[in-house]
Amino acid sequence: MKLLLHSCCAPCSVKCVDTLRQEGIEPTIFWYNPNIHPFTEYKSRKSALCEWVKEENLESIIEDEYGLRKFIDNVYPNYGGRCNYCYTVRLEKTAKAAKENGFTHFSTTLLISPYQKHDMIKSIAEKIANEYGVEFLYRDFRPYFREGQRIAREKGIYMQKYCGCIFSEEERYLKVKI
Repeated sequence: MKLLLHSCCAPCSVKCVDTLRQEGIEPTIFWYNPNIHPFTEYKSRKSALCEWVKEENLESIIEDEYGLRKFIDNVYPNYGGRCNYCYTVRLEKTAKAAKENGFTHFSTTLLISPYQKHDMIKSIAEKIANEYGVEFLYRDFRPYFREGQRIAREKGIYMQKYCGCIFSEEERYLKVKI
């Protein structure tokens, strides 16, 4: 199996990669997160991931696209549906990169977070897998979330405080779901 693993951030990648390695799977990390805003947050997360990938001796593919305007254009005016767009655009780019680079499978570290819409991610990924002819490797990594966060803190990896988009940052400060 040749796996391209979409990574939303280094902290979420820690236990996903560890778990996959225990299964004998050595993933290649794929960075594509045009949903992360503001720009300083995007840079911090990408930098932390690149440093961690180097420390872990992992192969990586970095698609460096800060996409605030495109993200806003695609979620306006349905901000409540933004997660569907966000998951779709990132998983589609991952499947496309997997296909173009000879990977047999793709997956995502989004599957570790108890804060993400797990069933939606799985459904979108399975549909995209059929479209691109690359298998989606499903794993429910959520039981490893807290341990991964603990390890990331111990290693001094940059830890974000919200999902990534400008609206999730707003919700963090307002402490309400909009």
